[in-house]
Amino acid sequence: QVQLVESGGGSVQAGGSLRLSCADSRRTLTNVGMAWFRQAPRKEREFVAAITGSGANLYYADSVKGRFTISRDNAKIEVYLQMNRLKPEDTAIYYCAADNRRAFSVAGGYNYWGQGTQVTVSS
Repeated sequence: QVQLVESGGGSVQAGGSLRLSCADSRRTLTNVGMAWFRQAPRKEREFVAAITGSGANLYYADSVKGRFTISRDNAKIEVYLQMNRLKPEDTAIYYCAADNRRAFSVAGGYNYWGQGTQVTVSS
């Protein structure tokens, strides 16, 4: 049974940085696409960033391009999201997802999800 565990969320002032981590605690997923999504209160879950199994291809939502960086360590089976120059509108619960069967930005296409980690950015 796959289990994704996120960590690294917290509260930060605008302009600050956070680094999220997502670990496959059972180490069952290898070389699968992984992604980060986020969901703010009263809003739909939205795509943030994705990375292919090899790590060769990266994808970002326009709203985070140039500020966020997704990466992975396949030896540890972990994926990371470095978030810089955070804005209040980045406030949301951030979810890690793995093993997509559809386009990388489609939440419904991922087979596995973490429990989410809260990111709060104050102005």
